[in-house]
Amino acid sequence: MKNKLKLFRVAAGLTQAELAERAGVSRQTVYAIEKGKYVPSVRLALRLAKILGVRVEDIFILDET
Repeated sequence: MKNKLKLFRVAAGLTQAELAERAGVSRQTVYAIEKGKYVPSVRLALRLAKILGVRVEDIFILDET
């Protein structure tokens, strides 16, 4: 799975720490998601999308390969 979390986070003017605090997770979790090392739960994905004002599908892209 690919993601554009960093792109939307930066566009929203948030640091990893700020996004993490709003989402109720650690900064390390946000970092791991941005690097593609961690796939968030549906609940967390929805929370991140809501915070950033976008759809989950805008952030997370299923890699078809």
